[in-house]
Amino acid sequence: MSYIIQLVILIFSAIVHEVMHGAVAEKFGDDTARLEGRITLNPIPHIDPFGSIMLPLVLMLVGSPVILGAAKPVPVNFYNLQPRRLGMVLVSLAGPLSNFGLAIIFAIILKTGFFSGFAVTVLIQAVLINLVLGTFNLIPIPPLDGSKVLAAFAPEEWMYKILSYERFGFILVFIFLYLGILDRVLVPVILWFSRLLGINFF
Repeated sequence: MSYIIQLVILIFSAIVHEVMHGAVAEKFGDDTARLEGRITLNPIPHIDPFGSIMLPLVLMLVGSPVILGAAKPVPVNFYNLQPRRLGMVLVSLAGPLSNFGLAIIFAIILKTGFFSGFAVTVLIQAVLINLVLGTFNLIPIPPLDGSKVLAAFAPEEWMYKILSYERFGFILVFIFLYLGILDRVLVPVILWFSRLLGINFF
């Protein structure tokens, strides 16, 4: 049952993440996500069989200390953004910041003390999963959001080169996962948030 709850929280959080990308892109002049029906909390347009279901389930089953997953990326045409570089930065940051925002909301609900038992466990998982999603996506590896922030500050030729690596980027993500490099990045951040929020995640 705990796996199912974690998966539901993860999918919801990943959908909010992607919707925020699309919503901010629309504010900067790109309505691609709106035209493709992706600015919605309806999970059906967002579910990716691998990123939303298989990857998190595998990580849960192998006992990974961090659970990762993703919704289907919302399409954004960076050429439509005005101003383009500022738009790239804010559109890219919108997803991770939405996860940090959700983590804070769930932490505040938890700290009210109105909940106990199983509900507390669910809220702790919701805080943890959103902290992991937000932190993970800020890592500057294509196709993660951090790489687009980096690209926005890079010279023109480097910007296109960084963006062109997106289709290969998850190979690096899996290599880093296998080698435990991502754990060494994510776990210290989670422990820092644990002390800041006064929540024991592990």
